Amino acid sequence: MADVDVRDASPEDAAAIAAIYRPYVLTSAATMEVEPPDEAEMARRLSDVRGRGLPYVVAEMAGEVIGYGYAAPFRPRAGYCYTVEDSIYLRGDAAGRGVGRRLLEAVIAGSREAGSRQMVAVIGGGNSASMAMHRAMGFAEVGVLREAGWKFDRAQDITLMQLALL
Repeated sequence: MADVDVRDASPEDAAAIAAIYRPYVLTSAATMEVEPPDEAEMARRLSDVRGRGLPYVVAEMAGEVIGYGYAAPFRPRAGYCYTVEDSIYLRGDAAGRGVGRRLLEAVIAGSREAGSRQMVAVIGGGNSASMAMHRAMGFAEVGVLREAGWKFDRAQDITLMQLALL
């Protein structure tokens, strides 16, 4: 989408980011989070990601944030220091318009610049659109964690996809 700008997220974007994420938490198995974080918590998370030198970006159209994406440490142990996990979320009306791909491109580029070597996508609930987007960006499916998540009173499979950033 030519009329969409992808830029670094700022603390002022936290309210829009929280608003975009909220429906995913409440209605989707794309995240295993069950209580929507508020603006202050999203600002704290943004600061944490940026403080680690990792990318946190937003997609903006006509002055409104319509999506966001970031890379965060995959696991806390030191031996995973070169592996990141990506997250991409879109406002409902932005889906299917190439915004997610633009955000993922920026997150991949920023992760490479930060020195990351591997990126993992942890996709909950059989989200076929997310899997297709990641596949189109070169990710390979590397496994499925059967019933590893629990949301909406039922077990959820988690698909793992991976991209070498070298």
